[in-house]
Amino acid sequence: MTDPTQDPRFLQDPYPTYAAMRSRCPVQAVPTGSGGHVSYLVTGYAEAREALGDARLSKDTATFFADKGSRRRLHPAVAHTMLASDPPQHTRLRKLVTKAFTTGAVAELRPFIAQVTDELLDQWPVGDQFDFVAGLAVPLPVIVICELLGVPEQDRPDVQRWSGELFAAGKPDVIDAASHSLAGYMTDLIAAKRQAAGSSLLDRLISARDGDDHLSEEELVSLAVLLLVAGHETTTNFLGNATLALLQNPAALTRLRENPDDIPAALNELLRYDSPVSTATFRFTTEAVTLGETDIPAGVPVLVALGAANRDPDQFPSPDLLDLDRSAAAHLSFGHGIHRCIGAPLAMAEADIALRAILTRFPGIRLAQRPDQLEWRRTRLVRGLVTLPIRV
Repeated sequence: MTDPTQDPRFLQDPYPTYAAMRSRCPVQAVPTGSGGHVSYLVTGYAEAREALGDARLSKDTATFFADKGSRRRLHPAVAHTMLASDPPQHTRLRKLVTKAFTTGAVAELRPFIAQVTDELLDQWPVGDQFDFVAGLAVPLPVIVICELLGVPEQDRPDVQRWSGELFAAGKPDVIDAASHSLAGYMTDLIAAKRQAAGSSLLDRLISARDGDDHLSEEELVSLAVLLLVAGHETTTNFLGNATLALLQNPAALTRLRENPDDIPAALNELLRYDSPVSTATFRFTTEAVTLGETDIPAGVPVLVALGAANRDPDQFPSPDLLDLDRSAAAHLSFGHGIHRCIGAPLAMAEADIALRAILTRFPGIRLAQRPDQLEWRRTRLVRGLVTLPIRV
């Protein structure tokens, strides 16, 4: 199996390939890079859910790659994030973050999210073709997470660019350089906030404590980078994918336009239908593991294809249909288990507010380009559009 990210047909629609692989075996070895290395790709729902919750599949990727003699130059704050750690370290970090990153904080943000959404929609050129990704899907979550973290407005274009470069598939030097730029920026921002404390999430992380426990400087930088990147990259793709799905399914679009209170329930089906995270971040086996009927040896990478699992007909009948009446809350787009996305409530709030505003203000929204002409991001991890030309 060659690298699918280099195949335009796979990037346009990966789901037939995933379905064919799942029908052969929901867990199978696939070639990885050069040198005869293999990873195990999980495409079945039951197997994916099991893998995401199995403690024998470690997220401590820095240790794994160090043992393999990797020459990568990722900044430690990026290589050693909470997402790439196991208990008890992960448990400790998540507990400290949760103290500052609550659903209550998201609720307080809703008026700000609505204000930013309206300001962005005010700039949409009625009657002319323009890019939905640049016009809303990118700036909305970037502005929101930067506001939440206390990133000054003049710095946001830089952090947005560095964040995008972390997903530059096949360009390790670009990824490594971006990791150092982001970590360096966050180090300076934390130092500045220590001198002039505010009320942002980052300020609260600086002061977060659990008894005598608190975050070290490296942990602070790492969490800041993780929250920044995770706080907007996936939401950008979520907004683009959901909007495209609705534009390609006029009955669903009409239903939500006429019944906007159905939008919150519809978000789970939109996430299931075209997950903004195609493949979960890297795991490796610490001992031999059996997933489904496949035996996986110790010390090998395991890639969980969330997008494939969400289209497993054994879990979701007629999975290639967008069905707003489907009970899709069990989708895996936010992951599962101890690593489930901590920012899921924020992403759902942004999507709810944005879709309500779009469908209310622009009932005639439509695609301005054939779906097969759309350009998708070349990366294994996320599934998102480079551009989405529309007219309103």
